[in-house]
Amino acid sequence: MTVPHGPRQPRIEIRYCTGCGWLLRAAWMAQELLSTFAEEIGEVALVPADPGLFEIWIDAERIWSRADDGGFPAVKTLKQRARRLLAPERDLGHLEP
Repeated sequence: MTVPHGPRQPRIEIRYCTGCGWLLRAAWMAQELLSTFAEEIGEVALVPADPGLFEIWIDAERIWSRADDGGFPAVKTLKQRARRLLAPERDLGHLEP
């Protein structure tokens, strides 16, 4: 496998509460992001976090917070928010309004 050279690609962190059983949800969202933005993402990390926490970060910008945004993101919403930072020109196909 060849390691790409050039500018560093973004890191996505999905921070989830282990006690709440949100690992599978976090892994599913990671899969969705990787399947759509495979060329734009450097890595996706699943990070065990504080009780009740579920947040998604791209580098230093939080794109979702269960506490602030209310619950969990729909896949459409998640990909639209990620696209803004990863690939603004990307057409999300059937996920577009």
